Amino acid sequence: MIILKKILLLVIILIPFNVKAISTSAQSAILMDMDSHRILYAQNINEKRSVASISKIMTAILAIESGKLNDEITIGSEINKSYGSGIYIKKGEILTLRDLLYGLMLRSGNDASYAIANYVSESTDRFVNDMNKKVEKLKLKNTIFNNPNGLDEEQGNYSTAYDMAIITSEAMKNKEFRKIVKTKKYSLKTNKNTYIWYNKNKLLNMYKYATGGKTGYTKIAKRTLVNTASKNNLNLVVVTLNDGSDFKDHKAL
Repeated sequence: MIILKKILLLVIILIPFNVKAISTSAQSAILMDMDSHRILYAQNINEKRSVASISKIMTAILAIESGKLNDEITIGSEINKSYGSGIYIKKGEILTLRDLLYGLMLRSGNDASYAIANYVSESTDRFVNDMNKKVEKLKLKNTIFNNPNGLDEEQGNYSTAYDMAIITSEAMKNKEFRKIVKTKKYSLKTNKNTYIWYNKNKLLNMYKYATGGKTGYTKIAKRTLVNTASKNNLNLVVVTLNDGSDFKDHKAL
C-alpha cells in the first residue's frame, strides 16, 4: 500500500494536468446565479463605470411596473433631445407603452426612452428620480442614473457589473420583461409608419439557452452587455463592461 501511494504521488508530480481557466476580455465581468445571487465568476465586479444602454433594463422594468402597458401614447417634442440609436418615431405618432418597450429593448431606441420616461413619470427628471429610488430599494451602493438611456456625452449612468447583475435579476422576475427581452422580431404598424424590429442581442441566435439581455455602446463606456440563460432550473446572468469580445465571452461563461 505504501509503495502504491508513492507511485501515485510520483505520477501526480511528473504528469502535468491541463486546467482550463475562464477569462474574458472585459474590464469588469460577473457570472451570477439569478435566484441565489451566488457569484460564479468575478472580475472587478465593484468597479464603477459608465454602462451605456444596458441602463435601459431599469427603464424597462419601471415602465412595466407602472401598469400602463396598454396605454396609447402620442409622441411629443420630448424625443427632440434624442440622438444615437433610435427607432425613429415621429411627433404625433401613436404607440402603446408596450410597443415603445419593444423598441427600447430590441433596438435600443433612445427616442423611445424619452417617450417612456415622459409618459410614465410625466417628465424625464421625475423618471430618473424613480430609477434612483429603485436603486435604493435594491440597496445598491454603486449605481447612479442621470438619464433613461445611458447616453454619456454630458452626464451618463454609472454602475458596476455586480449592481447590473442584481438589477437584471430583479427585472427577470417579471413575466412581461422576460417576454420582451427574449423576442427576436417585433412588427408594428402605427398611424405614421410600419416597423419591423430585430433584436440586437446576437446571443439569442448564438446560444440556445439564452433567455434575453441588453446590448450597449458609447465612446466612453465602450461595449457593455447583459445576458441571461437558463438550463435545468439554473438561471444565470452575465454582465460585461468594456469588452471587445462580449458575445464570445458571454457564450463561454
